[in-house]
Amino acid sequence: MNMEHHDHDQHDVQQEAMEQHDSQQEVIEQSENQKQEHHKKGRFSGLLNGMFGGIISAVVIIVLLANNIITIGDGDTVGNTSTTKSVDTTPISTLITEDDQNPASIDEVSQAIVGVVNLQQQDIWTTSEAAGTGSGIIYKKEDGKAYVVTNNHVVAGAEEVEVNLDDDTRLTAKVLGTDELTDLAVLEIDGTDIDVVANLGVSADLNVGETVFAIGNPLGLEFAGSVTKGIISGLDRSIEVDTNGDNQPDWVTEVIQTDAAINPGNSGGALINMDGQVVGINSMKIAQSQVEGIGFSIPMDAALPIMEQLETTGEVARPFIGITTAPVNQVPLQYQNQVVLPEDIEGGMVVADVQAGSPADQAGLKQFDVITKIDEHEITTLLDLRKYLYSEASINDKVDIEIYRNGKQEVLTIQLTDKSI
Repeated sequence: MNMEHHDHDQHDVQQEAMEQHDSQQEVIEQSENQKQEHHKKGRFSGLLNGMFGGIISAVVIIVLLANNIITIGDGDTVGNTSTTKSVDTTPISTLITEDDQNPASIDEVSQAIVGVVNLQQQDIWTTSEAAGTGSGIIYKKEDGKAYVVTNNHVVAGAEEVEVNLDDDTRLTAKVLGTDELTDLAVLEIDGTDIDVVANLGVSADLNVGETVFAIGNPLGLEFAGSVTKGIISGLDRSIEVDTNGDNQPDWVTEVIQTDAAINPGNSGGALINMDGQVVGINSMKIAQSQVEGIGFSIPMDAALPIMEQLETTGEVARPFIGITTAPVNQVPLQYQNQVVLPEDIEGGMVVADVQAGSPADQAGLKQFDVITKIDEHEITTLLDLRKYLYSEASINDKVDIEIYRNGKQEVLTIQLTDKSI
């Protein structure tokens, strides 16, 4: 009984041990299953994260490509300013072009810009001394001679004129011709030492806002070859000028306006474009304390025909009448009783003198006649008279001049001629 009981206990023990082993094995299998399941989930989660990250990266790259922030091609690099949007590269390209081209162009044309020295004798006991200096442009070399254009006012009153070259060589100059109305003069010098001649451009091609440079000798030869930079501020400006010193405008000149600094001594110097071509001849500025950066240049298109005439004939051919005039309100008191006008005529030009043999003389014009119209155009100032004759009429034209003589109206026909006839 006891043995059986003992065998039964062993069997129970064995059976219990086996159940415990099975239970442990089941726990182990469940743990393994859980590890495998967790590993599978980890792999799936990693796969999802990788796919999501890849999608985001692809979207970002597509956006960058669409906006040209990065490009695909030979030599391109991300973040380089040369591969930014095309709308941003144009100004950068322009600035680079200016920096690359201007120094060479300026240096070359600067060699053709000279100093012009006006020499005058103060009295009979002294030699001629510099009465003023300006600038000039060597524009032509031919047959051993070189030709310089400058302003008329630079050489006005000179007994001698000298030209100071870029290397400080001083040459005696011959004044071939001058013209007060356009303020131009042409000089001739020995061309032996002249190696550079300015390249003349076309002023009609200029645009407002275009970059230009002024080259000359501000305040004298001490600052010879000075360069200032600006833009074209305006084109076809009409400026009234006084050419005879009576403080009354007697001519209108068409000029280029620029804000490149033009100072005394710059007169006759060059206004050049980005290609190093001379597009204007610097002439004047508005010199008032409240004004800054308003300078004027004679357009090359207008200057060139005048330069050619001065070089070959010494003067500019314009229609000629042969009279000296003054406005009605400027007639001296002692002569006012000689000027008789109807009450409804308020102004005109009084004939002060008639040149013998001139077209006016041949037409019968007399002293104290009052000119009021030319071809039905009102004439009240010398400016009106010159503008019509030099802009609207030509040599050999016939014009009808309305005058008042002793208070009575008359019309005279005058055939215009060249002054040299």
